[in-house]
Amino acid sequence: MTTTATTSADEAQREIAEEFAFFGDWTERYQYLIDLGKQLPPFPEEWKTEDYRVHGCQSMVWLVPGGNAASMHFDAISDSAIVSGLIALVLRVYSDRSAQEIVDTEPAFIGTIGLAKHLSPTRSNGLAAMLAQLKRYAAQALK
Repeated sequence: MTTTATTSADEAQREIAEEFAFFGDWTERYQYLIDLGKQLPPFPEEWKTEDYRVHGCQSMVWLVPGGNAASMHFDAISDSAIVSGLIALVLRVYSDRSAQEIVDTEPAFIGTIGLAKHLSPTRSNGLAAMLAQLKRYAAQALK
């Protein structure tokens, strides 16, 4: 189980949907995303290498896997405030989960909270690239 109160990736996605439902418009939702990104834990400069860079993102994004198939932990950061907020959401859903749960969990929250309609095409592509990389790390842990 995770170290947070959240018991599953699906529950984390429900919580995210509930939080975003509080905001009346996308200006407030973007501000909330920026605030979430500011709360990401410190990211060591030495991790900002080509090995951990997520390709397909317009902004710079680094994703570092850790743990094993039983419990995988991810650290990530971006040079973009909104993308850092997206990272915070992705980590809430996928970090500190088993590799199998990561592989099996579809990112339903993206559609539920309206991100799919409100992100620019480049941010959407970057989010998809980040999720694909995260799932690749989980699939490798299962081998």
